[in-house]
Amino acid sequence: MLATQRRDQIAARIQLDGRVLVAGLARELGITPETVRRDLDALELAGVARRVHGGAVSASRSSLVETAVAERQSTNTDGKRRIARLACERLLASGATSLLLDAGTTTAALAAELVETWPGAGGPRLVVATHSPAIAQLLAAHPSIEVHAIGGRIRAVTGAAVGAQTVLAIAALRPDVVVLGTNGLDASGATTPDPDEAAVKTAIVSAGRRVAVLADATKLGEASLCRFAALEQLDVLLTDGAPDAALAAALDDAGCEVQVA
Repeated sequence: MLATQRRDQIAARIQLDGRVLVAGLARELGITPETVRRDLDALELAGVARRVHGGAVSASRSSLVETAVAERQSTNTDGKRRIARLACERLLASGATSLLLDAGTTTAALAAELVETWPGAGGPRLVVATHSPAIAQLLAAHPSIEVHAIGGRIRAVTGAAVGAQTVLAIAALRPDVVVLGTNGLDASGATTPDPDEAAVKTAIVSAGRRVAVLADATKLGEASLCRFAALEQLDVLLTDGAPDAALAAALDDAGCEVQVA
């Protein structure tokens, strides 16, 4: 077998299983562990794998992987719209008149849904604070939505304001509902790759009377480097796919309601 064919086969296994071991691949492919290690090194250079002790994991499962917001905008748009629609129906039906809205593509879908469905001029006032300039600009076009833009240093990869100034501004708020996005949600809680983003999200969680997380099914069972909330701190998860049995049990034990769009 040619090296390129062998590496294609190993890459396919990594994408399927998420992780491979040097010893197992050596046995299956009938090659030496040294050859496997060279193949894994080549796949890491190609961006397919990340080397770990004894083998490799899929690069997409790294706790530091963070996709740019422009790329995420075109991912699972239908699922995000359904989650946004459900959030409008359930979160605002309880009479909430103030929101703190996190940055992110699913929260941006919620903002778009609010602009479409919130009553127009003469209707009830909705106050929304956000540290996303793009979301603030979107909401500002609605005559009955009062927007409070939270400042700070803008991270290019997420388009979100972060830093001490952002955290202090959020800490001064006490909205009816806070709505967050997340890069991962597993039994340990909600996570994101960047410490500055995590600090802002932690402040958002602390500010809310009711804490809601919007996460499409691809985020469930995943974990990033920095935890910003334990499951016990979350009141409701809105998603487009049911969590697996283990995560569902952890959410239930934590008292976090799950609503599936």
